[in-house]
Amino acid sequence: MNLEVVKPPDANPAKAELRGLDLSRDGAAVWARALTRSFVSGRARPGRAARTVHALSGVDLAIGRGELFGVLGPNGAGKTTTMKILSTLLFPTSGEVRVAGYDAIQRPRDVRRRISLVSGGDNAGYGILTVRESLWMFSQFYGVPGKLARERNEDLLDRLDLREKADERVNRLSSGLKQRLNFARGFVSDPEIVFLDEPTLGLDVESARNIRGFVREWMAADRARTIVLTTHYMAEADELCDRIAIIDRGRILATDTPQGLRTRVSADRRVVIELETGTPVDALARVPGVRLLRTTPPGEGGTFSVHLAVTDGRALRGALDVLTIEGRTIHNLSTHDPSLEDVFVAIVGRGLEEIEADEVKRRAEGP
Repeated sequence: MNLEVVKPPDANPAKAELRGLDLSRDGAAVWARALTRSFVSGRARPGRAARTVHALSGVDLAIGRGELFGVLGPNGAGKTTTMKILSTLLFPTSGEVRVAGYDAIQRPRDVRRRISLVSGGDNAGYGILTVRESLWMFSQFYGVPGKLARERNEDLLDRLDLREKADERVNRLSSGLKQRLNFARGFVSDPEIVFLDEPTLGLDVESARNIRGFVREWMAADRARTIVLTTHYMAEADELCDRIAIIDRGRILATDTPQGLRTRVSADRRVVIELETGTPVDALARVPGVRLLRTTPPGEGGTFSVHLAVTDGRALRGALDVLTIEGRTIHNLSTHDPSLEDVFVAIVGRGLEEIEADEVKRRAEGP
């Protein structure tokens, strides 16, 4: 059995309580009220009406200038729809939205001059152009003066580790390099507000770390800059964001700082025990000081994980004794303080892994 104690991350002074944020309708970087978005899925057939999908169901947001604001949720929760509306790519069915001080529905062109959108997995540009040429092209789309555009593009090549590929054609790049180029082009105009929609999705660990480092540096260089980040990576949201909104099924369920969200769940120590698939766990819930939070779906190794909350070491020992007496094999055990994953489960009612496993199963079964 492997025993791992996960220490809580060091406190980040940048995530201290946020003061002085103007979250008013006219002062916020992004302000939205009662946003809805519905669309019809499929075709109507005899005896069966077309299905109406409610992607957003009354979303409220207020994001201050200078914030790095995260929107956390599973696939299909409404994150991308929200980002498309905020970046003027999609009109809401109803509701009001203001971005950079302008009505995003009535004055989308004024908004577009001041924002940028980066979507993870997007095509990085025209394949016959080189990396340097692609950055130049996008800078000219935004009307950046030539000298400034060249300086800014060269800086992006260095800071995002694209220098060695600067004269390589885009169609010869790996998918990871294309994604980094796609990310870089979002900053060529030095926008007031950047919308990052799953920017590290599919990237290797080192590339994702580089992206996060760039985001922190870019924000620190100008306190008026704002980033809105969507992700389903808990650690990424916790590391980067000043505040986080948890979204599920088209609704914002909670908004707070990462630490503020963690205070919403009990302070009991979290324990994750990896057991053989099929092991009964009901007896663990009867141990004094132990709460059975959830189980995660079985993995390829023939095991699954049981998530517990324990009040103290005696309660943990009691849980382990139950498993030992029953002759159960413990493959791994780790402990940690309440995390964003625990917060998400407490607020949404299920974990991201469970949601995504259910979605895979639903798609496999078909309509």
